[in-house]
Amino acid sequence: MKILIDMNLTPLWVEYFKSGGIEAVHWSEIGDPKAPDNDLFQWAKDNGYFVFTHDLDFGAILAATKADAPSVIQVRTQDTMPQSLGKRVIGIINEYEQTLEKGALLTIDEIKSRIRILPIE
Repeated sequence: MKILIDMNLTPLWVEYFKSGGIEAVHWSEIGDPKAPDNDLFQWAKDNGYFVFTHDLDFGAILAATKADAPSVIQVRTQDTMPQSLGKRVIGIINEYEQTLEKGALLTIDEIKSRIRILPIE
């Protein structure tokens, strides 16, 4: 499993994911920080990464394009720091890993999570 972390989340997530046994890279390490979401989305798809974001745009891109990849993991909380949310996020990602590998939109908040299989109709 490989995760591409969007610009709207701290690069601290990289080490947090790595400590949980998940390969991760922050977009600022590999792409233009000012690039449009479509560039990040396409890079993730081309390179076999899931997108990890706090942005609703990726869900909208999935719906509008009826794409079946990449999987997108959205956190919908005020506090998006790994120290606060990390353990929960890693647990849920591990729980849904097989579904994410096939293509899904996973939304995580403080209380619940929801997964939708791609493509979104």
